[in-house]
Amino acid sequence: MRYRTLGRTGIQVSPYCLGAMMFGAIGNPDHEDSVRIIHRALDAGINCIDTADVYSRGESEEIVGKALRGRREDVVLATKVNGAMGDDPNRRGTSRRWIMAEVEHSLRRLGTDYIDLYQVHRLDPTVDIEETLSALTDLVRSGKVRAIGSSTFPASAIVEAQWAAERRGLERYRTEQPPYSILDRGIEREILPVAQRYGMGTLVWSPLAQGMLTGRFRKGQQAGTHRGNLPFEHYRDERRLDAVERLVPIAEQAGMSLTHLAMAFAVAHPGVTSAIIGPRTMEQLDDLLAGAEIALDDAILDEIDAIVAPGTDVGRLDMAYNPPELQQTALRRRPAGDRAAA
Repeated sequence: MRYRTLGRTGIQVSPYCLGAMMFGAIGNPDHEDSVRIIHRALDAGINCIDTADVYSRGESEEIVGKALRGRREDVVLATKVNGAMGDDPNRRGTSRRWIMAEVEHSLRRLGTDYIDLYQVHRLDPTVDIEETLSALTDLVRSGKVRAIGSSTFPASAIVEAQWAAERRGLERYRTEQPPYSILDRGIEREILPVAQRYGMGTLVWSPLAQGMLTGRFRKGQQAGTHRGNLPFEHYRDERRLDAVERLVPIAEQAGMSLTHLAMAFAVAHPGVTSAIIGPRTMEQLDDLLAGAEIALDDAILDEIDAIVAPGTDVGRLDMAYNPPELQQTALRRRPAGDRAAA
């Protein structure tokens, strides 16, 4: 496994990062099996593990903690904060109050006294950016956190955070974790250039487009039990299915699987430090590792560009950040009596 520098931190990470979202109740509930998968990844040279407090309500962090006993110093460990960890409205978000409490919970679950990369899972528009950065800065200065990052932030928020950090002498976000795949290339337009401009590393998630690029979901075929569920509407998006049908022969002609084509594409961009893989089983991990040495030539990348233009998304990117104005109609509509021009 080759290694890349994570932004300007000096930390070396593998181009594949092991995502731990599928370890626990929402994926693989077998702790021992999950630990074996983590060990297999580490033995293969993957040295970065990404999890979050909210994954299976802390269970994922607990599993990762078990797997890293005796191997902690060899791993770049990343986790996140913001998601709801209970019904109490203060057990979520990025207030100083919650960050200071939840980092202790994550440290306990992970069985470690420091976190290499502590990330804000999503932008919290209810909290002043300086409030969040100030709390995270204190964690870095205390030694409990080595570096901080953001996840799925819009470009404007990334820039604002960088400016706020410089203005107030606070720690700045060293990384961004956006969604990126052949089908979801919107971050090439602003997110990746902004991250590169500020020397940020990028750990991209969902390089397989939530399973669309595994080859399991094909036009005219019913695959899996999730396709009819609302959160998985993109499996029925004809535009995405059409793109997959055009990508399959490219992979076949190149003598590789669609999965390997997708992963090789994700790590080929100079703005991408590492792509997060999220296996649920050992077989899935072994398949992903089998394509780690594949490098796409310019001809194949040109063919992909012809199917999905650079900087564009196929269909609705429901994984990206949606500002409150898009989620709450009251924020984009004046009161009924104040809408007329005269």
